[in-house]
Amino acid sequence: MADENALGEPAAGDLPPDATDREYVDRAIELAEAAVAVGDTPFGALLVVDGEVVREARNETRTEEDVAAHPELTLARWAAREFGADEPAACTMYASTEPCPMCATAIHYAGIDRVVFGVDGETLADLSGGVVPIPCEEVIRRADGETSVEGPIAADAATSVHESFFGEP
Repeated sequence: MADENALGEPAAGDLPPDATDREYVDRAIELAEAAVAVGDTPFGALLVVDGEVVREARNETRTEEDVAAHPELTLARWAAREFGADEPAACTMYASTEPCPMCATAIHYAGIDRVVFGVDGETLADLSGGVVPIPCEEVIRRADGETSVEGPIAADAATSVHESFFGEP
């Protein structure tokens, strides 16, 4: 497995192997802040297998001029390419924000077992007005998927990043 994030940088080595869901979501929020720092919108995500962060990504839709450069899609595509057939089933994706329908579909196709997110898409829609408000869990359910979806966790911290970027409603 990789020891670099999707940006070719070292993965978060400062998280302990017994990190909690909240600690992983907090790291995803840090990645969202890093995205904003370079001119992108505030989204970050990471993949964890057996307590090890194996890959991280931040939004790159603006800097790469690619509407599909969402971190969740980047990580789902990476997992589908790099993992063996059964490995994604041991994988949890942590995201600063609930994955959009495009990303949820990729997560399903990649076979990722679990998703945990910081703030829900409905809250994001209220702040930004520019999202498709279909919950990740509903997309997975409609696809007859088995990925479990949990959140929001750390909603205040994750919402704060979006409020700083999009402004308060």
